[in-house]
Amino acid sequence: MSDSPALTEVESYGVERIPDADRSATPFDLFRVAFGGANTFATCVLGAFPILFGLSFWQGLAATLLGVVGGSLILAPLAVFGPCNGTNNAVSSSAHLGVHGRIVGSFLSLLTAIAFFSISVWSSGDALVGGAHRLMGVEQNDGVFALAYGIFGLLVLTVCVYGFRFMLFVNKIAVVAASTLFILGFFAFVGDFDPGYQGSFPSASTAGFWPAFIGSALIVLSNPVSFGAFLGDWARYIPADTPRRKVVTAAFASQIATILPFFFGLATASIIAKKAAPYMDPAAPNYVGGLLAISPGWYFLPVCLLALIGGLSTGTTSLYGTGLDFSSVFTRFSRVQATLFVGVLSIGFIFLGRFAANLSQSISTFATLIITCTAPWMIIMVLGYVTRRGWYDPDSLQVFNRRQRGGRYWFHHGWNWRGMGAWLTAAVLALMFVNVPGQFVGPLGDLADGADISLPVGLATASLLYLTMLWIFPEPREVYGPRGPRLVRASDAPVPPITTETGAPVPAVAEGA
Repeated sequence: MSDSPALTEVESYGVERIPDADRSATPFDLFRVAFGGANTFATCVLGAFPILFGLSFWQGLAATLLGVVGGSLILAPLAVFGPCNGTNNAVSSSAHLGVHGRIVGSFLSLLTAIAFFSISVWSSGDALVGGAHRLMGVEQNDGVFALAYGIFGLLVLTVCVYGFRFMLFVNKIAVVAASTLFILGFFAFVGDFDPGYQGSFPSASTAGFWPAFIGSALIVLSNPVSFGAFLGDWARYIPADTPRRKVVTAAFASQIATILPFFFGLATASIIAKKAAPYMDPAAPNYVGGLLAISPGWYFLPVCLLALIGGLSTGTTSLYGTGLDFSSVFTRFSRVQATLFVGVLSIGFIFLGRFAANLSQSISTFATLIITCTAPWMIIMVLGYVTRRGWYDPDSLQVFNRRQRGGRYWFHHGWNWRGMGAWLTAAVLALMFVNVPGQFVGPLGDLADGADISLPVGLATASLLYLTMLWIFPEPREVYGPRGPRLVRASDAPVPPITTETGAPVPAVAEGA
């Protein structure tokens, strides 16, 4: 086995299959990266939504637990593709959406990265500037905020350029440091915390309770689901022979652990609602400002540290994988060049959205819409893994990246209309059921008495439609490997050989080459 590269050595691998000799990560490393990316202020902001929607503390806690557990269960199976195929999840999706259909995963990951990178930088930048103002009298103006956002953006970009090992190092520190600071925060606010906070709904039978409860749970659930497109980016360095249950357990545990920042956000939001109510105005919520308003003086420095650590860890986990995948869609870019391009694009969006278009309040809605489209893609991936019995052809997965044609996953001119049709139908139908009051309400958004049921609709539609299409229109037997399909039928349709774009045959590529 080769020696591990130095921490400051720029990562050379893109989305090609990672050779077995270079896979030295563990399931615990996956836990640290995934948890570190969510153990931040951005998650606290999402944790404040149950109070913002009018729920009591206990009602909000129930919605939070439901969202975290439900989202963790949806996300965890996506961890198996990285060790199995040695590449990211968008490339692995070639097996189910087709060689060209894999761009769906790339597009979703790009939008998700920009959205959550923006949420992270805005919330952490605001907290850092606000804490510095209270601690040292630093002015709060657009210039100072721009400086904070720029520092975060450049730090994140630097880590992402160095690559996976440097990102892992950052998150090893972030997990411990941020968790310690959150626990310290409980001591800062325990005197003001009232678990009996009533909110606007004294009981579950109160009109408007269920829409608020379901909406809160779905916003919380969107946090773990947002990692679906990125999980393979971090898991691809885990050896292929690692037991799948350990990898799935690590991914599940990483999101269950986010109860810590979610609870912090929920508890402090209930305090803000009582002591600094204007900050929790649904028309113009400002959780970070409210947190600083109720914080004791000695907690301002920890707030600044939380902002710095959280902005760095969340930003790197969002941006790293997108730069990685972008280099495979546009092969003229190396991984480093693609990361720089996507990073600059994202930082530009942050400044434009914050200072020119005032999108900072609506970015959470944008993220919700992206997750609504991502969840059906995730369920198709998981069901595809089950029907294929976890068997994949590494060479055929790389056809798009090598600008080739043919192979097991070529299907119909590079598109598998079974997976594509199920995803597109489920995503469009789910978007029609979205109900985010004051932001976006789909044509069918009011059918459930104001409750947002878009995610359950999308997941159910994708599951039923994909399995039905696999049964009625069976895929070629060769995509299933030696053990054959599970739950569905297979056809004897021929699979075209892998060729270059000009039609010349391509010699077989050894695994790990």
